[in-house]
Amino acid sequence: MTQADVPAWAAIIVVALAVIGSALSLLGAVGLVRLKTFYERVHAPTLGATLGMALVLLASIVWFTTVERRFMPREILIGLFLTVTTPVTLILLARAALFRDRTDRVEDTPRKG
Repeated sequence: MTQADVPAWAAIIVVALAVIGSALSLLGAVGLVRLKTFYERVHAPTLGATLGMALVLLASIVWFTTVERRFMPREILIGLFLTVTTPVTLILLARAALFRDRTDRVEDTPRKG
């Protein structure tokens, strides 16, 4: 099957999912630039990237399943890997920033005695 043989319904679904996923990823990137504090900034790209990635991978699953006429599981593995690593990265960054903020606050307070 060639790309010209893909049914119109599949092409419309793939385009819609890819565009919406890309828009959500872009929205997360804009949130990274526009939000003021680190703690606000860290959420926008994480949420946008996770949902945007899921929609783009779903578009890829629909496309390759339609073109190849068989289920393509590699996108699910990619999705699982990204879904696991993105929140872990968020947690590590937030904990590091919280630790930095707490140690900076302790060093700035005058000691008694």
